[in-house]
Amino acid sequence: MTARIEAPKCRSCREDLSHVMCDLGTSPLANSFVRCDATAVREKYYPLKVLVCGQCFLSQLEEFDTPDSIFGDYAYFSSYSSSWVEHARKYCEMMRDRFGYGPTTQIVEIASNDGYLLQHFKLMGLNVFGVEPAENVAEIAWQTRGIPSMQRFFGVDAAIELVESGHSADLLMGNNVLAHVPDINDFVAGLAIALKPLGVITFEFPHLQRLIEHNQFDTIYHEHFSYLSLLTVKKIFSNHRLEIFDVEEIGTHGGSLRIFACHQDAFGGAFDLSERVGDTLCNERRFGMEKIQTYTDFNQKVNKTKSKIQKFITDSGKSNKTIVGYGAAAKGVTLINSCGITASQIGYVVDKSPHKQNHYMPGSRIPIFGPEKIFETRPDYILILAWNLKEEIIAEMKEVRDWGGRFVVPIPELLVLD
Repeated sequence: MTARIEAPKCRSCREDLSHVMCDLGTSPLANSFVRCDATAVREKYYPLKVLVCGQCFLSQLEEFDTPDSIFGDYAYFSSYSSSWVEHARKYCEMMRDRFGYGPTTQIVEIASNDGYLLQHFKLMGLNVFGVEPAENVAEIAWQTRGIPSMQRFFGVDAAIELVESGHSADLLMGNNVLAHVPDINDFVAGLAIALKPLGVITFEFPHLQRLIEHNQFDTIYHEHFSYLSLLTVKKIFSNHRLEIFDVEEIGTHGGSLRIFACHQDAFGGAFDLSERVGDTLCNERRFGMEKIQTYTDFNQKVNKTKSKIQKFITDSGKSNKTIVGYGAAAKGVTLINSCGITASQIGYVVDKSPHKQNHYMPGSRIPIFGPEKIFETRPDYILILAWNLKEEIIAEMKEVRDWGGRFVVPIPELLVLD
């Protein structure tokens, strides 16, 4: 008798998952950069397949490794992107002006990274506190910016600790973290505990509608356990007596949502519903975010784009054109590995973060150097792997055009810039 294989369960509503949105084969963890002295060590590969729940439409990966393994010694430092730091500064000013925050306000950021955002609130004279699971990153936040932090993963237990230590939040916020949590119900339940009765929650996360619409398959990697629409996030928050009262569509990461939420008891009193919530929900429904076919058709679109990228790489090699990559970002790891690009096809990747330099890209083992390497070797093409920062990168590397070098953007469709 053949044993029945149990279907994976939705991490939100616990329904069986049977629909595939995208299958990118197998890949190592996107931020598991290989040290120069560890090239003989075999990397672990995991399935990179997005499933979608037919009940609540949460798109998600199965969990194959623990958050401790993924985020324990983290290689991503937010402060190395000047445009991202500026985005954070503008957000802090907007929140202060909109909600009238002052010296008694308690700001708590989840996944506070190296203090790139809280530093701006601190300069305004507000009380700031971070929750950051990666010890190496939290240490830098304290040493360089004086940001006090709790070094742990956020959830119900961490929220109770925050409250008991006097850090209940007037503003509880996080950027690009909601997609990173495997137990999303424990995480959102923790938000409800840590938030003061009249407090505000804001979260930014890549918008699943934009991922599908603009073919951003390279934003799929193992750190992103979930891929989020407003429709789905609203359901999850509501299950924990939190209400989304406003939403903004912002341009970061190829198109993101910034949600504003409060306790349901405060909704309609202290916080009124913005028309933007209804408008965004209607737009998602019109796009088809409550139709399984919208998700299952995506894989075919991805395969077409991958074929175009592979052809460009192959044809460039046949023409003796040299290609290097810019941005040792997680999305670059996904694109390179899912397209089968090798170190013989892309000579190296550059990145401004010294924490990634003198390492190798996971899987492909393409070496990583500082940006100055481009001016030493003068390649024909610079493949912008961190395409969400393409304006910043092109402006910083404009001298590339002096020797006829050209920039290539792979997403949403391969484009060679003149």
